[in-house]
Amino acid sequence: MNMQFPDWQPQDIQLTTAEILYRLPDYPDLLQSFVWQKLDTAPKYPQLFEFLDFWDKNLDGSIFSVRVAGRDIVGGPSIRHAKGQFLLH
Repeated sequence: MNMQFPDWQPQDIQLTTAEILYRLPDYPDLLQSFVWQKLDTAPKYPQLFEFLDFWDKNLDGSIFSVRVAGRDIVGGPSIRHAKGQFLLH
């Protein structure tokens, strides 16, 4: 089944998830994880970069790494089959 979507709906908008690892200001040897999630435009991710600029200018924890994943929100349904079954009790 091939589904058609309206032309007005941009095809490059994704649900973007970023995992940000940053150093704690008082304990620089420790890394803390922060997850940011928002609809953003791939591949330039303007909202993510705006958030990272805000972080740099206003927060004390220095960013160690950023891992980004995106998932299209516009598209046909997807079906995955289970690969196993687990029974408890």
